[in-house]
Amino acid sequence: MISGETRLVGLLGDPVSQSLSPRMQNAAFAARGLDWTYVPLPVAAGRLEDAVRGLLALGFAGANVTTPHKIEVVEIVDTDEPSVNTLVVDGGRLRGYSTDAAILHELEFQRTAILGDGGAATAFAAAVPNALHFSRRGTWPPDASEVDLVVNATSERDEVLVELRPGQTLVDVPYPRTATAAAAEKAGANVLDGLDVLVAQGAASFELWTGVQAPIEVMRGALRGR
Repeated sequence: MISGETRLVGLLGDPVSQSLSPRMQNAAFAARGLDWTYVPLPVAAGRLEDAVRGLLALGFAGANVTTPHKIEVVEIVDTDEPSVNTLVVDGGRLRGYSTDAAILHELEFQRTAILGDGGAATAFAAAVPNALHFSRRGTWPPDASEVDLVVNATSERDEVLVELRPGQTLVDVPYPRTATAAAAEKAGANVLDGLDVLVAQGAASFELWTGVQAPIEVMRGALRGR
């Protein structure tokens, strides 16, 4: 039940019905004893600005932004990021942040290849500006022979996009796990799948909204059924 004191955050995107973020974030709020609720907010193309302004009108504390709006929203809110996935209401204004690449804080790497050209790929490219960048509208197919980290930020699930070897790490942004991730794991590479990515970015968003340390194991358990 949502009370008059409940703080609201949501997920702006299209589609959002398949997202696991509400399950994860509501479990995190409960674990920290916060009267907060996270709700999916489907927003069709062309309606993003109305939806973002509506967050202020409805008293939301913030939101996540997902496909296909992460780049477009940059023009609507206060931000220095090229891609935004987290909105925070601050003094009656909406500030935009990117937590998409938060999982990189857990890793050690020197040479990186990023696959894709959407909002998540843009966020990872901003976090690792010297990375090699591959996309079907640019340089393709990808070459991971000289890197130790590959970020698959495409939406492709069924095609193996790149072959990895032991000693390399794949950050596989989509969920559920893609054919690229399955092949990388079979080859002996280290794989961080889309649920690992979701926990990392979700924890960072949670802390931006609440100022409270995120219960990471609770969030991970909510996604993996523990």
